Amino acid sequence: MKFINVFILSALLFSCTGKTDTQQESKNSAESVEQSTSPKDENLELGTLSEINFGETLKVTGMIDVPPQNKSIISTFMGGYIVKTPLLIGDKVSKGQLLVTLENPEFVELQQNYLELGEQLTYLKSEYERQQTLFDENITSEKNYLKSQSDYKSNLARYNGLKRKLQMLNISPDRVSSGAMVSTINLYAPIEGYVTKVNVSNGTYVSPNDVIMEIVDTEHIHLELSVFEKDIMRVKKGQRIKFQIPEASNEVFDADVHLVGTTIDETTRRVKIHGHVDNESNQFIVGMYVSADILLSDELALGLPKTGIISNDEGDFVFIATKSNSDDYSYTKVKVRLGRQNETSAEILNSDDLDGKSIVIRGASELLD
Repeated sequence: MKFINVFILSALLFSCTGKTDTQQESKNSAESVEQSTSPKDENLELGTLSEINFGETLKVTGMIDVPPQNKSIISTFMGGYIVKTPLLIGDKVSKGQLLVTLENPEFVELQQNYLELGEQLTYLKSEYERQQTLFDENITSEKNYLKSQSDYKSNLARYNGLKRKLQMLNISPDRVSSGAMVSTINLYAPIEGYVTKVNVSNGTYVSPNDVIMEIVDTEHIHLELSVFEKDIMRVKKGQRIKFQIPEASNEVFDADVHLVGTTIDETTRRVKIHGHVDNESNQFIVGMYVSADILLSDELALGLPKTGIISNDEGDFVFIATKSNSDDYSYTKVKVRLGRQNETSAEILNSDDLDGKSIVIRGASELLD
């Protein structure tokens, strides 16, 4: 009977001890890592530790713009009626491409004046040369000679002026001289780019200097940022810029300070900063609002985006992803210690634990479900 009691007591003790060890092991595992296996969700993004600048930054705003030479306003030197405008906003145009055609009887009068003046010039030149010969031989007076000279040169100046005006209106003086006059003129694209404004339609009368349309070449876009007067002394050429287009995307783009303005706007007390964008192939649109951070100092450290960090009462965690097979991933929950932080990233102090590991850097919260 004693033997049986001892056996039962031993079995009970062993059962309790085994249960306690199992519970403790499970608890320790929960504190360090937790594993789960599931297909990779499309909302998850994997990455690794990367160097992030946790130095001082300056928040500024601005817009996407292009240099002045990449923007062209189309207008006319003489008024006229629009008879042809084949382009719409968004159309791409090549340099020298036809934009609009204008018609006006004044174009014909200009060509008539040019022809008539050309005929008069032939006579005046002949008379001037004759008077010069007579004056050299003391046959005519100096007064007659100077008058013929004045008539010829003044008409020559008018003739050349009309010729240049025809060229500015894209009318060939040579064709006019041969008798081929036109009642319309064509305006051509001075640069390659995209049509951003069209202010006319067929039949519209445009006066000189009216804006007919606008063309913008987006091959070289830049940032036009505004910095308050109190901060401008800390901004230097070459400093890095991280910027976003809040209304269009959450993606962060890179640029650098290229020029710092030297005048302060009297109304806003701000200074303009010109920034060069690293990757100009992005489809930015001129006029987009920009929110940017100018990196005033460099303090690099290994870190992760905050979208990959889970914080709760137990601490801060990340998920390490290990590919199990072609479809499934194993996610291991690992505790991390955070250091310096900015709006988007956090420094990882125990970076050695994550070195070379594939980490969920976006959508980590979905793995808690």
